[in-house]
Amino acid sequence: MKVKMFRESLGMSQKELAEKAGIAQSTVHYIESGGNYTHKTLQKLATALGISVSELLGETQPKAAGE
Repeated sequence: MKVKMFRESLGMSQKELAEKAGIAQSTVHYIESGGNYTHKTLQKLATALGISVSELLGETQPKAAGE
């Protein structure tokens, strides 16, 4: 799971990501620390980060700007 990598690349704090995704900051921390997550939470995080769930999970490479 690459939540922290994507979040930091956007210059976002856990709190900012949580607010944008509509979840608790403690949930972001828990997931970044290796905790379990639901598909619904993954979708919220991916949307807030502007990426796909596959990218968030590391299954596909992020698209370069302009692609």
